[in-house]
This record gives sequence, structure tokens and C-alpha cells, in this order.
Amino acid sequence: MDIADVSGITADTALHGIFDTHCHYDDHAFDGDRQAVLDRIFSHGSPVEYLMHACTDLVSAEYGIAAARKYPNYYCSVGIHPEVFDKEYGIYRGGLPEGYIDRLKKLAADTNVRAIGEIGLDYHYEGSDTPEMKAAQTELFEAQLMLANELGLPVIMHCRDATEDFLALCRKHRPKGVCHCFSGSAETARELLELGLYIGFTGTLAFKNSKKTKRAFAAVPTDRLLFETDAPYMAPPPFRGCRCESDMIAYAALEAERLSGMPAQELIDIASENAKRLFGISV
Repeated sequence: MDIADVSGITADTALHGIFDTHCHYDDHAFDGDRQAVLDRIFSHGSPVEYLMHACTDLVSAEYGIAAARKYPNYYCSVGIHPEVFDKEYGIYRGGLPEGYIDRLKKLAADTNVRAIGEIGLDYHYEGSDTPEMKAAQTELFEAQLMLANELGLPVIMHCRDATEDFLALCRKHRPKGVCHCFSGSAETARELLELGLYIGFTGTLAFKNSKKTKRAFAAVPTDRLLFETDAPYMAPPPFRGCRCESDMIAYAALEAERLSGMPAQELIDIASENAKRLFGISV
């Protein structure tokens, strides 16, 4: 996916106190100006107050820990994303790192690590829904769910075109955590809520044709609501096709205001408190 650079363009709203609960500032989309973007996010007067780096592999985990040590209110997760496979050959790229669970456990000992993630199931791409790949993804997901429960950490979970298997594993392991970038049905949202999970919404909430996501949002009580960007992806209107940055959460919150009748700032404040509670962040 090509992402247009919108360096220096920020969301023109008066909203503040944003907690972006899912972002990827290690993504190549930020290679040209990563430090400048983060310096701006954490500058005085920025609408963004907290970030949660969603890790995708061991290198991403090391980046997140280093960044969290540099910036205040920057937290991170450690985990291995389900898409870590070669789409052509249907195998994990280079194989899973040897002793990866022990390595994740050591990384998770850092005080800035507040979750295991981004983990889950993804059957979207060609070759990823074969029995062999489903078994491999399930094994990886389950191992990390068990690690999270062992460490008493919440999980940041990804589910794409794998709802039935995903729900079955959530029922089996009963993790605490969030299903991020939610685009499922209201019925699926209710099942996740019954398991005690939080639901994260991105800029897709503001997409004109995201009717299913809007119905799911209506099913989520405010005490289980999180906002996120999935930066650099999922930029909301009016930034569709551009690189997403954390202040753009404002547009998701404004759409949430339209849908719920609650002021956007109140929703941002509630979602921020929810995130702090989930990730064990005290102020």
C-alpha cells in the first residue's frame, strides 16, 4: 500500500488528551522524518498525550522499547504478528526466531512494555488460509496468549477473515486486552465484550461506507472503547490515502460524537482512561 507523505499536516481540531492505543512508528513510511514526527507529537500543546507502539516482530519490539525510553508517555508491546509469513510459499519468513517465547519474555520485563501484541490470526492473503498455515498461525497465537496470561499482561489482538477461529481461541484462553482496528459485526463485538475485552476503533469509523463498523461502535459501551490510528495506515477523511499520524484520531472521535451524541472530547477522555486502566498506566 502506497502512503502519501503528509509531514507537518495535523488534524485541525481543538481536541486534546489523545491516547493512540495502536501505532507503528517503526514503519518504513516514517523513515524520512520519524524523529521529527515523534518530537512534534510529544511537543508542548500537542493534542496527543500517550502512544502505544504495537510491535510486529522482535526487531519491532526492540525499536518500541528504545523509543519508550526516549519519549515520555510512550509505551510498547512485544509480540509477533500473524502476517510474518511468505505469501508466495505459505511459510514463515526465515522461520520463527529460535526460542522466540523466551526472547519475548525477556523483552517484556522492560517497565515500558505493557502488553503482548500485536498477535492474532489473519486468513486474508492468498495461501494464508490453508490448513497448514491456519495451524501455524494458531500455534503462534496460542503460545503468545499463554505467555500473556503467564505474565499477567493484556494482549493487543489482530483478526482478519478469521473470526470463528479467533473467537474460539479467545474463549479458550480468556485473555484480557483489546481487539484492535475492529471492523467486524456488532454481534462479534458483543461476543468479545462478553469475554471482557476492549474494542479499538481507527479512522475507518469515519469512512463513508463503513456501515458495519458504525453498527459495531453503537454496540460498544464507553467503558470498553479505545481509539487508535494503526499509523501509518487507516487515515480518516480528509486524509484518505495519506500517511496516518496520531493526531488524526480526532476525526474518529468526531464521527463517534455524531454517532453517539456524546461530545468528542468526552469520548477521548473516557477512551484514554480506559487505555490507562487496561495497560496499567497510573498518572
